[in-house]
Amino acid sequence: MFGSSGNRSGNGSGWDALASSTGPASGGVDHLAAAAVARVESGMIVGLGTGRTANRAIRALVERIRVERLDIDCVASSLATQTFAQELRLPMVTFDNVEQVDYSFDGAAEVDTQLRMLKGHHGALTRQRLIAAVSKYNIYMAGEDKVVPHLGAKALLAVTIIPFGITSIRNRLRDMGLSGVVRRTLDGETFMTDGGGVVLDIRLSEASNVEELAMNLDHVAGVVDHGLFLDEADEVLVESKSGEVRRLLRPEHVEAQ
Repeated sequence: MFGSSGNRSGNGSGWDALASSTGPASGGVDHLAAAAVARVESGMIVGLGTGRTANRAIRALVERIRVERLDIDCVASSLATQTFAQELRLPMVTFDNVEQVDYSFDGAAEVDTQLRMLKGHHGALTRQRLIAAVSKYNIYMAGEDKVVPHLGAKALLAVTIIPFGITSIRNRLRDMGLSGVVRRTLDGETFMTDGGGVVLDIRLSEASNVEELAMNLDHVAGVVDHGLFLDEADEVLVESKSGEVRRLLRPEHVEAQ
């Protein structure tokens, strides 16, 4: 189980740590994507996130490689990302042979004022968390509509479970006050993760203690992972509707600048 019940934000001032901003998008420039890959340097192993927002940054990374001749290797957080990156001819290595990642970027379904996040819309939770856990620096991207006062305000909590014993696992989760639905494809089939897991989508209450909940989920037999990413983010890039990008940093990173 690869849970995340800690909180590196300390005094919770991550939201107030506004470091800088870039202007609104113009001339076809994707400022969010450009900011997400700005730290990438030659010699790095870069973790690639999953989803539409991550794909924007992957395209920006391809452009940087083309223009600057960067010499990097990349690891993918999902089979979909692996396929997309290979189509764009990014240099890929298998995560099985990687001990540490230098830098990773990904999207977020929700982020609160302490840089805690909900993830899991694309069913790649475990791989995303594994890469984040060994990455020296993790940056996440979100639209301003995904910045919320508390996790679960808009998005559902994704919980990945093994198919074996699904009824008993769901019963254990219900005992914890977590009643969810099995995620399905547009064809009505059960959605399966890359690792063969089933995803439950669960509504969180405003009163939920997410640190306690994450810790409890970490200890439920049959739960593989969950969408509470509470201390993975070193930085979150928030994009306004006009394309302006704000950087939200954890206090320790603000002090280091």
